[in-house]
Amino acid sequence: MHTLICGSMAYDTIMVFKDHFKKHILPEQIHILNVAFLVPEMRREYGGCAGNIAYNLQMLGGNPLIMATVGDDFPHYATRLDNLGLARTHIRHVPDSFTGQAFITTDLDDNQITAFHPGAMGQSHLNSVAAAKEVTLGIVSPDGREGMIQHALEFSDLGIPFVFDPGQGMPMFSGPELLTFVDQATYLTVNDYEAKMLQDKTGKTLEELAKRVEALIVTLGGDGSLIYTGGKQIAIPTPKPQAIVDPTGCGDAYRSGLLFGIQKGWSWETTGRLASLMGSLKIAHRGGQNHKYSRTELMDLYKKHFGQNIQL
Repeated sequence: MHTLICGSMAYDTIMVFKDHFKKHILPEQIHILNVAFLVPEMRREYGGCAGNIAYNLQMLGGNPLIMATVGDDFPHYATRLDNLGLARTHIRHVPDSFTGQAFITTDLDDNQITAFHPGAMGQSHLNSVAAAKEVTLGIVSPDGREGMIQHALEFSDLGIPFVFDPGQGMPMFSGPELLTFVDQATYLTVNDYEAKMLQDKTGKTLEELAKRVEALIVTLGGDGSLIYTGGKQIAIPTPKPQAIVDPTGCGDAYRSGLLFGIQKGWSWETTGRLASLMGSLKIAHRGGQNHKYSRTELMDLYKKHFGQNIQL
């Protein structure tokens, strides 16, 4: 059985500002904002929500299938996927376009300012969920607007349970459109900022939204996460990371744990803890795909942090 991951493939250009944004952005001058940040550190990483989630899910022993659209500059990423053993069956090349490009500046508080060029993502609707075989779970993560709408509808029509993960794509949709996504989805996941935005756009509380899905998962950064399910809230702690190096891709790592636990039919407590562990491990490494652990190491780390055994 496969997990179909619909979302972006992107190159992340990550820059580190050796200071704090708050010292250089004057609230009373926000209407004429014109700032420049000196970033002596810069690197290019493989990223995108679909790429990051698939990387982590494979690490756990899952069977991810990526569904995405990419541009003419994708060959280096393609080689990487081949070396990792991640299939490119449902990755479509769109001629005369760029692969998604994220330009991320991070300050010393781990705040981020990101500019994103979607490139080929705008053609993600050219891919169809029905083309993927033996899929028993899916996720609709940030992608082209029409593609997200289409893929959510296809999952729903095909009766395939899926996670709706609007992420940075949320501003593209109106409140009614977001409610349609929620009603089509089986699970919904957002971070705390996105949760506030979702409530503002839909006019619904988290408790009301949670009643429309089997589970609503809200990540809270270093404060863990909350899982709303069955009329109750389950608090999930975050293991203390070895170091706080780079938050880029932590949410995607978390989502891989969710998908793995759902596929396994685990309890929400166990699933949430695995997801939290994956996010904690990722933040100690630069980029979204540079951390590497064997399944034995992951099981040992889970037992160390939560006092329980799991089988990956």
